[in-house]
Amino acid sequence: MKIAEIINPYVGETGGLITALQAVQAAQGFLPPETEAVAAEAFNLTKAEVKGVISFYADFHREPQGEIVVRLCAAEACQAAGGRDLAAAVEKKFALKSGETSASGDLTLEPVYCLGLCSAAPAALVGDKLVGRADAQRIEDAVARHAKERA
Repeated sequence: MKIAEIINPYVGETGGLITALQAVQAAQGFLPPETEAVAAEAFNLTKAEVKGVISFYADFHREPQGEIVVRLCAAEACQAAGGRDLAAAVEKKFALKSGETSASGDLTLEPVYCLGLCSAAPAALVGDKLVGRADAQRIEDAVARHAKERA
């Protein structure tokens, strides 16, 4: 489906741009480069305004993500509870840097700024499952469970 076909039903709606961008990402798996121009024209905005919305919201992605996304909390409470060490251990375990997707497309590792699980820091989100008091082994186990559920 073409991006314009995905976007057009949301033109004129309150919050339509964000909803349209969400629909494009749901259909494509990410926001392809032409999304800005198509959305700008449809909503009578500049490409810079659309780019500003895309860059403001962390849930919008400009590149395809892995089948499993591991989000590691980088907020202060998690950092104070060992979040930096956790991130380093997870990066080493999966041979990925934060913000990267594996060559196989299986896994994406990304930072997130607060998962609301401060009392069980450091925290992570593997797919849609929260992991409190996370360590590299618990993250690896959660990834394996998520992969098994998807199979």
